[in-house]
Amino acid sequence: MSTSVTMPALGESVTEGTVTNWLKSVGDTVSADEPLVEVATDKVDSEVPSPASGVLLKILVQEDETVEVGTEIAIIGDASEADSAPAAEESAPAKEEPVEAVAPDEAPKAEASAPAASGDLTDVTMPALGESVTEGTVASWLKKVGDEVSADEPLVEVATDKVDSEVPSPAAGYLVEILVEEDETVEVGTVIARIGSQAPGKQEAAPAAAPAPKAERAAEETPGQDIPSTVKDGEDGDKVVEWDYPAAPKAPAAPAAPAAPAAPAPKAAESRQSDGSGYVTPIVRKLAADKGVDLANVKGTGVGGRIRKQDVLDAAAAAAAPKAEAAAPAAAAAPKAAAAKPEPSPLRGKTEKMTPLRKTIAKRMVQSLQTSAQLTTVVEVDVTRVAALRAKSKNAFLEKKGTKLTFLPFFVKAATEALLAHPKINATVNEDNTVTYHDAEHIGIAVDTPKGLFVPVIKDAGEKDIEGLAKSINDLAARTRDGKIGADELSGSTFTITNTGSGGALFDTPVINMPESAILGVGTIVKRPMIVKDAEGNETIGIRSMVYLALSYDHRLVDGADAARYLMAVKQRLEAADFDADLAL
Repeated sequence: MSTSVTMPALGESVTEGTVTNWLKSVGDTVSADEPLVEVATDKVDSEVPSPASGVLLKILVQEDETVEVGTEIAIIGDASEADSAPAAEESAPAKEEPVEAVAPDEAPKAEASAPAASGDLTDVTMPALGESVTEGTVASWLKKVGDEVSADEPLVEVATDKVDSEVPSPAAGYLVEILVEEDETVEVGTVIARIGSQAPGKQEAAPAAAPAPKAERAAEETPGQDIPSTVKDGEDGDKVVEWDYPAAPKAPAAPAAPAAPAAPAPKAAESRQSDGSGYVTPIVRKLAADKGVDLANVKGTGVGGRIRKQDVLDAAAAAAAPKAEAAAPAAAAAPKAAAAKPEPSPLRGKTEKMTPLRKTIAKRMVQSLQTSAQLTTVVEVDVTRVAALRAKSKNAFLEKKGTKLTFLPFFVKAATEALLAHPKINATVNEDNTVTYHDAEHIGIAVDTPKGLFVPVIKDAGEKDIEGLAKSINDLAARTRDGKIGADELSGSTFTITNTGSGGALFDTPVINMPESAILGVGTIVKRPMIVKDAEGNETIGIRSMVYLALSYDHRLVDGADAARYLMAVKQRLEAADFDADLAL
């Protein structure tokens, strides 16, 4: 009995997905829960496991095709069904074009005339890369006019504001015409190129008029062998076809010089390493280019040797490690030596296109600034007591709770509690000029990743203690950086916190994550001399741990006084550092 494989729902608000890479081929045996196919949305990549054990009987949705959630994309069945499926497929060509038995000397003529049997054209159209996408941009043509292409071989790269995708050729043949040039944007469904069954200017009679010598024909008698051809200018100015028979460099070795059987060619949609040990998806290939990683030197750890994003990140880290280790002894031996000159970035002097994610971030940031009236208020907070509490508790916390205790959970706890009494900070201004005051605190945490900025969401953060917040933050940040975060975990925030201090910044003026009304930036914690009062009110100078909190807010709803009151509530909570009950140690 066969089992359907359907496009999964990769998030609460996701209605469609794109097949990026089939990890199995038709006829392969699969086990239940074994990774079968990679699918993607504009927010997340995910491996889809097989729902049952058996044989992959049929692939219904090809790579780079986008379909709605719930669409059947493949069929898994038992071995008996698999035995009958190939036979039916192999019989199809015979019905389409019956071939009579011919003598060995006549075989080359029949094979040579096949490529020129039809001049039909197949349109290549701009695909719909998402339910709400109405247009796309041709980013790069992977073939030139006159090039031969196979069915499903990557033909062109197209892009929208959400995703870049390789579009496969809808048919085998030759690229005879390109109608939309690179960087041009057209509507979905527009014809952007045409595929023909014969090369431009090919003469159908040419192969039959000049049969190959008998010695060469003998090398061509392998059934079903494709004979490559070349279009050249003839003496009379017309185009003629030269057939590259097996004696040519591109053809199989002649019988007189036997060689080991050639390895099966990889699928057209895959990009294999030079040693053939693994393959990469377009997403991983772009990451490798950004990190300067040579994929030929990367060993894939995925299914079948597939190179994953983590493999590229590990390779990049390994390449940087020797430099860091070599620099450390030198710095220790000569602490007064001049600082090493920074190594120039490989991007210097280059002009390159924005990635889809970068375009999306750019669009949303500009939209945020154009939609709301943004203002930033900054306060200074003494977190000496929080620092002491964390230093005293972090080892016991890790041992008992199983997760690291950073400073961020304390800031999230104080900021979330203050939202209860300051509803304007946890609100949304709607298009009809109404205001929605949220009754829950869903806190977005800005995370820097190799692909760009993502904001995973801690749902119902107001109901969590320090332990719950620490576990949520560490888990969400780790899975976001590894590309394993779910699409539903990247939406639904009502207030956002960005830890700009992790990079050493004192403070910044963050841009609101629309449609929220405010965002809190946490600066780096630094020790410096401050005037402090003792229990009797005497002023002294002491070394204190200080931090800046910067609140950007929508001035259409939030006044400066509202922002100041909220920040003072957060400040008082942090300076009191009464978090012992929340730690529960």
